[in-house]
Amino acid sequence: MAAKKKAPEVSLGLLVGAAVWLDMVWPIFLLLGIERMEIDPGNTRFTPFDFVYYPWTHSLVMALAWSAAFAFALATRVRRVSRLLLAALVFSHWVLDFIVHRPDLPLWPDHAPKVGLGLWNSIAGTIVVEGTILLAGVWIYVRATRPRDRIGRFAFWAFLLFCVIVWLGDLGSAPPANSRTVAWVALAGWLLPLWAWWADGHRHPC
Repeated sequence: MAAKKKAPEVSLGLLVGAAVWLDMVWPIFLLLGIERMEIDPGNTRFTPFDFVYYPWTHSLVMALAWSAAFAFALATRVRRVSRLLLAALVFSHWVLDFIVHRPDLPLWPDHAPKVGLGLWNSIAGTIVVEGTILLAGVWIYVRATRPRDRIGRFAFWAFLLFCVIVWLGDLGSAPPANSRTVAWVALAGWLLPLWAWWADGHRHPC
């Protein structure tokens, strides 16, 4: 959302898609058996997910590769500065995961050291840090755009409310039955960029 101020011509849907791209391709790799995760209540205080093997979507090297691929795919569609911003958004996902994950993020595929600062081991710390980032993004986006009609006003706030409910819902929900359930539910994340694109299409840059 904050990136909209620097790239007003780029839809919020594409900006959101870039920021969550690694988590959009991850469930596909999970269903194909290329990557693995397990349900382990207590793995961290914030989530019961044990990310056993996911180097093709969440290693440092592959996050950089996905960032470059994302920018290359849009080479003829957006300004160069916007392509760089979108690549940075793709990579920002790994940086933020590094902050919250326990040391389970590989640096590269195949027997690499794993890193992570483990913020998810503190519920209060997670809510404060992630909540602050979210509020800052919302504040910048709202100041950078204005609603063109009722859809532009209410669709955006509904999108935001849904994201907050899903985020905080992790704290009180029962652990999923298995990894395939997680993967199928995670595929619903492909709807978030579409929702953001729809809401942003009814707003004007200020």
